Amino acid sequence: MGAFVPLCRDRNGQVTREVACARFTLPCPNHPEQTLPLAVALIRDLRRSGPVMDDPAQSKQAERWDADLAGVSGYWWNADWVATPTSATSTEPALIPIVTTASSADALELAQTYTHRWPAQENCIRDFLLSLGLDTNHGFAKVQVENSEVAKIRVVLERKRTLAQRVAQGARERMAKALERSRQGEQQAKARRAELVQLSIARQHLAQQPQRPDPRLWDRIVARQQVAEAALLKSQQRKQRAEETSRAALEACERACCQQRTLLRELEDLKQKERVMYELEHAKDQVMTVLKLALVNLVMWTRDTYFPATYAHATWLRLVPFFRLPGQVIWGTETVEVDFRPFNDRQLNRDLETLCTQVNAAQPRLPDGQRLQFGVRAPTSPRDAQRGCSKQAL
Repeated sequence: MGAFVPLCRDRNGQVTREVACARFTLPCPNHPEQTLPLAVALIRDLRRSGPVMDDPAQSKQAERWDADLAGVSGYWWNADWVATPTSATSTEPALIPIVTTASSADALELAQTYTHRWPAQENCIRDFLLSLGLDTNHGFAKVQVENSEVAKIRVVLERKRTLAQRVAQGARERMAKALERSRQGEQQAKARRAELVQLSIARQHLAQQPQRPDPRLWDRIVARQQVAEAALLKSQQRKQRAEETSRAALEACERACCQQRTLLRELEDLKQKERVMYELEHAKDQVMTVLKLALVNLVMWTRDTYFPATYAHATWLRLVPFFRLPGQVIWGTETVEVDFRPFNDRQLNRDLETLCTQVNAAQPRLPDGQRLQFGVRAPTSPRDAQRGCSKQAL
C-alpha cells in the first residue's frame, strides 16, 4: 500500500478525500497454483466515518459499561442517579476500494475516472430532458421542516429510555424493600440466637444441679428451645429470600441503567447524523406543467382536426412554422378574419391553403360567438412578390 494523496477539496481548500494505491493477489479456487493480481485505488473519505475495527483479542476484554463513571456519578443504584451517554465509539475515515485487473494503474487517475461516471450519467439524462423542454424549473419555495424518519426513531428511543427509567426506579424500590426485610430478618434471627443462648445456659445449669431436675421445667426449656430454633430457621429463610430479591433487583437496576446510557448515546449519535430536511412548495411548477400539457393537447387537437392527413403524426418541430407564421387579424361585427403571410415554400403554401379551407369549412366560433375565418394574404409589395417568385423558382 502506498501513501495517501489528495483527491478532492472543498471550497475552502480543505482535503475531503484522499487516495492511495495498493496491490494484492486473489487466489483462484479452481486453480490453486494460480493467483490473480489486482490493483486497488483506496479512497479515504474524510467526510464520512465508521467504527474502528478493534482487535478480537481486545474486544473480548471489554470494560464495564460504568467504567468511565467516577465519583457520585458511578452510584447508579441510588435513586437520585442521573444517566449520561456512554462514551462515543472510536471512528476512522471510511474507506472505498476501487479494484481493477489492469497490470498497471494510477490510483489518482483510476479514482477520478470511477467517480466521474455518476455526474456524467446525470448530464446525459439532463441533456435528454433538455431536448424535450422538461428541464425548466419555474421556481419553488423551501421551508425547513422536521425530519420525519429521524423523529420516528427518536420517539422510539425516548420511549425505551422512559421505560428503562421506570424499570430502574422500580428495581430500586424493590431493592430497598428487600434490604429492609433482610435487616428485619437479621434482627429477628439475632434475637432468636440470644434466646437460644440463654435457654442453653439455663438447661446447662439445670443439668449440673446435684439433685434431679424438675421434669416439667426441663420439658419447658426444651420446648422453648425447639420453638426458638424453628423461629430462627424462619428468620434465616426470610433473610435469604430478601437477599435473593435484593440481588435480582440490583441486577435489573444495573441492566436498566446500562440501557439508559446506551439509549442516550444512540440519541446523541442520531442528533449528529440528522440531516436538515426542507419542504418544497412547487405549486408554480405544477401550474406550469398543467399549462404545458394543455398547450400540447391544444396543438395536437388542432393538428388532428384541421391539418392535412400528411400531418397526422407530425411533431412540434414540423408544426411550429404554422403557429409562428405572421399575419393580420381583422375584427368584424360577426367574424374575425386572420390573413396569414404566405411561406416561401410551395409545399408549405399548399398545406396552408388546405388548413385554411378546412377551418373555414368547419366554421369554428370564438367564445364570444364570432365566427373565425382563415385566409392567405397575397404579397402586397414588389419585394415580397419577387421574393416569393424567386423562392418558387428555386
